[in-house]
Amino acid sequence: MAESGPTRSPAAPPTRSPLFRAEQFVWLTARVLEQRLFAYHFLHGAPDAVEAALDAYRDEDGGYGHALEPDLRGPVSQPLHTAHALRVLDAIGRCAGQRVERVCRYLTAVSTPDGALPAVRPGRRGYPTAPFVPVVDDPPSELLATGPVVGLLHRNEVWHAWLFRATDFCWRAVESLEKSHPYEVEAAVAFLDAAPDRPRAEAAADRLGRLVREQRLAALDPDDLGAYPVAPGYAPGEHHFPHDFARSPASLARAWFTDGEMARSLDHLATEQQEDGGWPVRWRQWAAAPTLEARPMVTIEALRTLRAYGRFVG
Repeated sequence: MAESGPTRSPAAPPTRSPLFRAEQFVWLTARVLEQRLFAYHFLHGAPDAVEAALDAYRDEDGGYGHALEPDLRGPVSQPLHTAHALRVLDAIGRCAGQRVERVCRYLTAVSTPDGALPAVRPGRRGYPTAPFVPVVDDPPSELLATGPVVGLLHRNEVWHAWLFRATDFCWRAVESLEKSHPYEVEAAVAFLDAAPDRPRAEAAADRLGRLVREQRLAALDPDDLGAYPVAPGYAPGEHHFPHDFARSPASLARAWFTDGEMARSLDHLATEQQEDGGWPVRWRQWAAAPTLEARPMVTIEALRTLRAYGRFVG
């Protein structure tokens, strides 16, 4: 007998609700992994199904590849793919055990001399890659790649030798930030939200929040986006909003914004749902397939953020 999919419970989203429209979009466009993730988050789907779908992206070296992050094509394991895999495992409560031990061995093997992660290793050459993704012979350590990974491992109380130097790198990088950009700040928040030294994390977050406001990195008024500069190298209109930094009320970044600013941000997020039920990709689009694969990911994250703030039940 064929395996049955997730069943629609009596609490399934009503027809034409934002959640129902998003569900139709996911079934129409998403990869199996995002279909399983949507079912897990909103239709009482099983975590085993998500984990099985994620396995298709795992390589023998313990890392992940195969365009798990859609802007990096090809089979080669990369830190950004592996960070994505850890986010999936964290979301389903499976960021532990032998699987994560293998991931930590991979992270150890691909780290730079200072013990942290580059965004992209030079093995990318020969496979299609987004033009905004740098591929160099000797890539530097980056908070963008390291912060979210270290944060997720601490959040799940994973202890591995790799974490010691990588955590020190994140502290140095976060506490020395002066001129930054939204994605780097998001990576810093991902680290600070789970860093074990809570007083130090709160102090660093407070300083970072002042930097975000001083440099106008968060668009506080969605009706006046012209007042907020787009970071160099970003796509036209690639603004970031309070909800991008504080994806849940528990985030340290929530304290950076007033209740009114957060409400406007969430209102804007809700109105971004498009006619087909999905949310748009705001970053630079360079090929059809990566954009198509990314939109269900963006849609699931938008729904999770709205739900975290009590904007709908699902």
